[in-house]
Amino acid sequence: MIAFLRGRLLTKAPTRLVVDVQGVGYDVHVPLSTFYRLPEPGDEVSLRIHTHVREDALALFGFVTDLELQIFDRLISISGVGPKLALATMSGIEPPDLVGAVQRGDVARLTAIPGVGRKTAERIVLELKDKLAAVRLEATDQDGVEEQGRPDDLRRDLLSALLNLGYHRPLAERAVDTALKGTPPGAAVTFEQTLRQALRALSR
Repeated sequence: MIAFLRGRLLTKAPTRLVVDVQGVGYDVHVPLSTFYRLPEPGDEVSLRIHTHVREDALALFGFVTDLELQIFDRLISISGVGPKLALATMSGIEPPDLVGAVQRGDVARLTAIPGVGRKTAERIVLELKDKLAAVRLEATDQDGVEEQGRPDDLRRDLLSALLNLGYHRPLAERAVDTALKGTPPGAAVTFEQTLRQALRALSR
């Protein structure tokens, strides 16, 4: 069972990446919280891994921090929450915010995440409130840096990422436009930081 990978980051996308470990490419699914902290392709990356085995497939889910892995493991322990939904949940809300929402019983915040219905959100709160109480929150605010070129390219990439996460196009377009308008004039524009702003706009 694979529990850890260290190698060269070959490619990265908001929810998926390939790690080259001594010539073998590992396809790894990741939440946005991990994507934000990834280095540039060609650099070394270390990931904690959850290996999910089914009769017809084997999938790897990777995380930069132990906190993310702990949350993921707890989410998939809930009936009706599989790895894909757990990853979508973690991509729709930052790990410390997810822990806070569960502790407050904030079902409305959880149902704002694509794919998380009210019954699922209620199960998450009910089953994780005590389990997450012991999870140590980590101060993680390390933004990846990936400066974009033309604004229309950045808008297209942001929109594609939100659509892949399950948001409807009209909502995604409004959130992307809001995020881009909120960028201070002359400031360096990065994909990761702007995507965060778009997701914050969608959670309001």
